[in-house]
Amino acid sequence: MVLWVFGYGSLVWNPGFDFDERIIGFIKDYRRAFDVACIDHRGTPENPARTLNLEAEKEAVCWGAAFCVSGGPEKEAEAMKYLERRECEYDKKISVSFYKEGDCVIPALTGVLVFVSTPDRNINKYYLGPAPLDQMARQIATAKGPCGNNREYLFSLERALFEIGHEDDYVIQLANEVRKVLAGLKEKKSKMSGPHLSAKFNFGSVHLPALREATVADSR
Repeated sequence: MVLWVFGYGSLVWNPGFDFDERIIGFIKDYRRAFDVACIDHRGTPENPARTLNLEAEKEAVCWGAAFCVSGGPEKEAEAMKYLERRECEYDKKISVSFYKEGDCVIPALTGVLVFVSTPDRNINKYYLGPAPLDQMARQIATAKGPCGNNREYLFSLERALFEIGHEDDYVIQLANEVRKVLAGLKEKKSKMSGPHLSAKFNFGSVHLPALREATVADSR
């Protein structure tokens, strides 16, 4: 028996545990959704970050990476301990079939472990639920925590999926919306600081008297 774990979020570019093999592929009937709150890594309880979850959807495909840990029970236990601590917002572990590119009928692997979050606020306190794209973008653009800001998570995911050759339209759309929010915040900040600075340093109305030529003496 070996442990296989499917990564669809930050595990794709930053697994963080010792593994023996990594395979690029996909799972069926699930899609990504930014509906899980992160309050201790890239967000705070007051301003939670939005991180990924898997949402069941018939005919959907979610690309990512499967990681194998095959160094024996001790190594597997160490990996699971790390993952359960890291994925603490995810209250469920499910088993899925994993497919490789070129064969969408016969799974390359079965019994692959995936961490997911129950989509019910009454059961799972970390579940945020869906929100309009612009609202999610504002939250992701501004949330930050001890491990960095929320937008880095999103942009890193966008880049990682591009690098494995399987971009996600949902991720790209959300990332572009966050860029619009950041551009708007930058423009707003520029407008607020511009007049203030010119008023504070209005040299145009100041008349400086002519300076007398200075005499420079050598030190002895």
